[in-house]
Amino acid sequence: MRNDKKAPSYRINEQIRVKEVRVVGDGEPVVMPTRQALDLARQQGVDLVEISPNAQPPVCRLIDYSKFLYQQKKKAKEMKAKQVKIDVKEIRFGPQTGENDYNFKLKHAKEFLEAGNKVKAYVFFRGRSILFKEQGEVLLLRFANDLEELAKVEQLPKLEGKKMFLFLAPKKAGVAKKSQQKRDREQRQAEEKEQQRQEQEELAQKNSLLANAKGAEALLNATEEKE
Repeated sequence: MRNDKKAPSYRINEQIRVKEVRVVGDGEPVVMPTRQALDLARQQGVDLVEISPNAQPPVCRLIDYSKFLYQQKKKAKEMKAKQVKIDVKEIRFGPQTGENDYNFKLKHAKEFLEAGNKVKAYVFFRGRSILFKEQGEVLLLRFANDLEELAKVEQLPKLEGKKMFLFLAPKKAGVAKKSQQKRDREQRQAEEKEQQRQEQEELAQKNSLLANAKGAEALLNATEEKE
């Protein structure tokens, strides 16, 4: 027999030596003597497979052993495929990073977070620029605030040597909250849109009244000319 430590081993058929087992299947679980469960397996042309040896009594299934192993292997493969690998992406700033460079790196951070990655942002202080460490902290806090819809802060800005680090982790999909600034902006846009709609309706009504008035005037003039 091949010694495969990765493959779980299951006792089957006569290897199961307890007095009784709990047999599970499509219907309700049934506790019965092990000998009766073995006879039932033979009648159905399948194996008695012990799937939970530590239960009281042990739990078994009536299934072809090869089919059972295939199902277990397939299930393990599916679970592995669902596991998401989270990478940590680095974003580097200087203590006096310009606005264009900041927005460029902010855009990349959003892409990293939306892809499910963590972000490690840091400010590197070269030489005497360490005197601007407060400025670096303000920059990192601004960075965290601008990303609050997508990320949660795992570690606030912390100085280690010549670097000040900020760690961000992506929020779960569907639970990201809008910032107050964005809520206010959306409300203003909705109010402006509603105001434009009302102005368009008022303009349409004025145009309609004006057209009616012109029509009435033309009709009156035509009547006077006939007279």
